[in-house]
Amino acid sequence: METAATAALVKRIGTVIKRASKNRPSAWWYSPHMAAASRAIAERLPLADLILEVRDARVPLSSEYELLKQYPSPSRRIVVLNKKDLANSSRTKEWMRYFELQNCESFAVNSHNRESIKQFLNFLQAKVRKLKKMDNSSNTAAIMLVGIPNTGKSALANSLHKIGRISAAEKGKLKHAAVSSQPCETKDISSLKIASNPNVYVLDTPGVLPPAICDFETISKLALIGTIRDSLAGEKQLAQFFLSILDSGKEYEQWAKLSTAGSGTLSVDFREEYSGSSEIETRRKRQYPSDHTQDFIVQDVRRILYESISSAHIDARRRKDVLRLVEFQLAALREAFRIPPELGEEDACIRVSEKLLNLYRTGRLGHFTLDDIPKDIDLHGTS
Repeated sequence: METAATAALVKRIGTVIKRASKNRPSAWWYSPHMAAASRAIAERLPLADLILEVRDARVPLSSEYELLKQYPSPSRRIVVLNKKDLANSSRTKEWMRYFELQNCESFAVNSHNRESIKQFLNFLQAKVRKLKKMDNSSNTAAIMLVGIPNTGKSALANSLHKIGRISAAEKGKLKHAAVSSQPCETKDISSLKIASNPNVYVLDTPGVLPPAICDFETISKLALIGTIRDSLAGEKQLAQFFLSILDSGKEYEQWAKLSTAGSGTLSVDFREEYSGSSEIETRRKRQYPSDHTQDFIVQDVRRILYESISSAHIDARRRKDVLRLVEFQLAALREAFRIPPELGEEDACIRVSEKLLNLYRTGRLGHFTLDDIPKDIDLHGTS
């Protein structure tokens, strides 16, 4: 549900990014290497046996790869909803039904899960065998991975290569594609073998954004999941955007058991960790308050968010109410993240925002699907 506060943040983020992309396009947006990659991909598309359009399962529509709109062969294109572990599972099923109604084949996958990759590889091998039987062509197939930056194309290519190599009992040094959490890190098209009999190669390509994105909502969602560098939109504004989504939904309700209202400031789990037994003391020494990914810190973050939302009783339709709650949460999370009190207010807020965004993007704060099915689509019938 989009609230007035969320809409205001979307407009703010979208305006900032559009202005920056116009002022410094070579450094921030459609860089020369993206333009060159677009041309190279367009030249190779007709030669591929299968095209896998890798999208982010959290934004199945916003992460569409525009270049494929000009490609006339939908029968050989599969929409791959990667990072399904970070999205709402029931919403992912709805999106797969949506693609089915659009006569577009889709497959949801987690590139870091062995079983998920094995299922996907079996699916791809079956598709290739069917294509080769129809075409009566050579015993070698090329599958091209395409998509916008940071949808996990390289991680997917590496996982398919690793599992396929093991399944085929092939030996030799493992060649892999470079993987980074930062967008736009893949610069060249690389080829990796993922199967034998028939021989199947996957082509990993650089992520490419369109020269311009006019829709503020699309820009903001892509920025929130990390497709666009945080420094472009501003870490604080992205954290505010995420909190406005969390505050207006139901995801936080699963953290009710963490609430310690009236019993102190830190979570029960954290106090037990520091209660003094020799075993707990040993475990305590292995904990670092600066590492926000540790379970005891994540639990405190969840608790603070739960208590702040459940006790606020805000009207999600009132922009000021939501924004006031968001500001309170950012301030309260300084304790959960163990931000040094001597740090300046602005620097502390940025530090909190960076850590909060990391927990959201790694699924530690729930599973969110940001895109809604178009209103004119009936998932139980036809459009």
